[in-house]
Amino acid sequence: MGVCGTTRLRWGPVVRVLVLQAAWALGGGQVRYSVPEEAKGGTVVGRLAQDLGLEAGEAEARPLRLVSQGRRASVEVSGASGALVVSSRLDREELCGKSAPCALRLEVLLERPLRVFHVEVEVTDINDNAPLFPAATKNLSIAELTTLPGSRFPLEGASDADIGANAQLSYTLSPSEHFALDLQRSGEYRESLFLVLTKGLDRESLAEHRLVLTASDGGRPSLTGTVELVVSVLDVNDNAPQFNQSVYKVQVLESAAEGTLVARVSATDPDEGINSEITFSRSNTFPSGGLNLFELNLQSGEIRLQGPLDFEEVRVYELQIEARDKGTPPLSGHCRVVVEVLDVNDNAPEVWVTSLSVPVAEDASLGTVVALLSVSDRDSGSNGRVRCAVWPPSPFGLVATFAGSYSLVLREALDRERVSEYEVEVRAEDGGAPPLRASRGLRVPVSDVNDNAPAFAQAVYTVLARENNAAGAELARLWARDPDEAGNGRVSYSVAEGGAGAGSGSGSGSGWRPASSYVSVDAESGRLWALQPLDYEELQVLQFEVRAVDAGEPPLCGNATVQLFVVDENDNAPALLPPAGGGPGPWAAGEASASASAPGSLWAWAAWGAPAGQVVAKIRAVDADSGYNAWLRYELWEPRGKGPFRVGLYSGEVSTARALEEADGPRQRLLIVVRDHGEPSRSATATLSVSLVEGAEAALAAAGAVSAGAGLRPASGAEGGAAAAAAAAAAAAATNVWLVVAICAVSSLFLLAVVLYGASRWAPRAAVLSGPGPATLVCASEVGSWSYSQRQSRSLCVADGAGKSDLMVFSPNCPPPPGPVPKETPQEPPARLDTVSATRPPLTP
Repeated sequence: MGVCGTTRLRWGPVVRVLVLQAAWALGGGQVRYSVPEEAKGGTVVGRLAQDLGLEAGEAEARPLRLVSQGRRASVEVSGASGALVVSSRLDREELCGKSAPCALRLEVLLERPLRVFHVEVEVTDINDNAPLFPAATKNLSIAELTTLPGSRFPLEGASDADIGANAQLSYTLSPSEHFALDLQRSGEYRESLFLVLTKGLDRESLAEHRLVLTASDGGRPSLTGTVELVVSVLDVNDNAPQFNQSVYKVQVLESAAEGTLVARVSATDPDEGINSEITFSRSNTFPSGGLNLFELNLQSGEIRLQGPLDFEEVRVYELQIEARDKGTPPLSGHCRVVVEVLDVNDNAPEVWVTSLSVPVAEDASLGTVVALLSVSDRDSGSNGRVRCAVWPPSPFGLVATFAGSYSLVLREALDRERVSEYEVEVRAEDGGAPPLRASRGLRVPVSDVNDNAPAFAQAVYTVLARENNAAGAELARLWARDPDEAGNGRVSYSVAEGGAGAGSGSGSGSGWRPASSYVSVDAESGRLWALQPLDYEELQVLQFEVRAVDAGEPPLCGNATVQLFVVDENDNAPALLPPAGGGPGPWAAGEASASASAPGSLWAWAAWGAPAGQVVAKIRAVDADSGYNAWLRYELWEPRGKGPFRVGLYSGEVSTARALEEADGPRQRLLIVVRDHGEPSRSATATLSVSLVEGAEAALAAAGAVSAGAGLRPASGAEGGAAAAAAAAAAAAATNVWLVVAICAVSSLFLLAVVLYGASRWAPRAAVLSGPGPATLVCASEVGSWSYSQRQSRSLCVADGAGKSDLMVFSPNCPPPPGPVPKETPQEPPARLDTVSATRPPLTP
């Protein structure tokens, strides 16, 4: 006895690859190959790249990648040739067991762009397994005489791990005159092998028979296995137990609980007494894994479940039951119990992600494949049919590509600024009752593209900057928002365009200058810097555009308009104007707290006896600033106290405070300070020398001054004044007669002037404000002209033509914003207004 060894397979010089089907399936695009098991590593299974329609060299440019489903692939794709080759040992019995056909289902991923193909490799069986009996020796006991010829004794057949013809077994028995073999084949169940007694046994002739049972498979060459049958001849008990059925067929749910009654077998023995007492035993279980799943009651013949069943693992169990009596020797009968396991919905679907292409660009086109999914359920029938859905239902959807394979594709346009990342859940549900569910979560980030231009918070920025600011001072901070990320959202700033011309200031124009010569913007922070100190007298308004550009490709930009208004500072002291005739007179300017360092001298005449309020001179000054910084007031610094003269606070007119007397002396020296209203205030000083003379001399001096075209003239010293007085006295003595006539004429003209003045004083007036725009400050002065900066100012003209008092209107430094001009309430004039009327028309500067 013994077991035949496995015959070595002889392979040709080249392994011939059998291609079962290498054409595309009509609906699914599947390639099928066939390869025998135990093929050597490197054996070419099929020219995959060629069968997939790839051009030569395309397999290297677009790598092919294999994805197996739940088991070791044992094959791989050659990167150079694109052929499918064997990578490791192929054992069909290890891969598939007794299942036929044995197919490896693979997914082939082709990159750039991503495509998926389904490949099925069938591993064909070769005759590499010999038949194998459960044991090397089988013992049988057969009673002599009472065992009649034709008696049948079941034998355990051999098993062959191969399939098909390689597993088709035939049996032969060594020559014997007492025994023969009977093989019963059934298409539904395994074959039954019996040892048949052909001739009665005689224990005295031969007490033990040794037979060799040989099993041969149908392979080429055929492999064999043997078992030794040891038949012991017994005496006396000549009736064996008999089952009422030779085959018991039962069905059990795989969810049956432990202890469930599977079947009850029964047998009878016609003998009497102890020879008819039967006990049951299990002689064999197929497959062997079910040995511990069933429990047999030795007395009652009940078969109960003692372990869990799994339809997906084993669908049919076969139990060999033996009924043995207690005779001497004991006799036995045999039957088969076939247990069919029924499927229940106890396996939830399984979802695998075989490929994931993330992140997804927010401008990805509809239909873009994001992920490849594989779904399966181990149950069968409706319990194994799976429905899939994606949640949330947008912007992604599922497309079925093959049985159990899905593609997650883009259904709606993406916007990273709205949603930067999606948590997608693929849900699977089978068709069982109740249904079982499974899900797989996917994280799909959205990558950014430059689809948003920077946007400023305001279209127009209004910036106020004081003049004389330091170079490099921060004027404002601009900010533009770009919702994109990384470089697409990184904003840089620059001054785009704009500038100021000669019309922006009040001085002599120097031509148009670009805004970049005044200001600069930090490229990263958007801070607006001053490149140089700003001068209100040169520039009041600077309008320019700031551009924000992101770092995307292509870059996008946004613009904002900046209106920079320069706020005036009191940086200009009042300047004294020369006399109206053009003769220059010296003056000095200084701070309000400083005394005059080099006062100039002006000359004027006044007659003794002149009444109070007589104007003898007018100080004229102008301030280059504007507004309150240019609003001037005049103060008599010396002499202080109750002197004979006074100065109009806002008009600058020097008039008599009381009637002049000879006790006042021949000359009065007045120190007049001109101050503006700035903070701190600035000032200028003027020295006025007033000579006191007789009335006729004063009239001649005034006439001479008028003929010279000057209201004030510079004095050349005390000696010059005395000489002029002497000359005037000599001329008066020579012309006394003409003087009387002149006095009468002048008196008549004076009376006429007083009448006309009174009429014009009380007559109604119509004032017209010239120039556009609302006024913000109105200041009235005493007689005479109102000295102020002529820049950005308005004047009031009197309709009757005779100027009695001046009206000052200051316009705002900042022009009105675009759009309709709102109504503005004029501000109240300053409290310090001098309303004293003048006795003669003012001297306009």
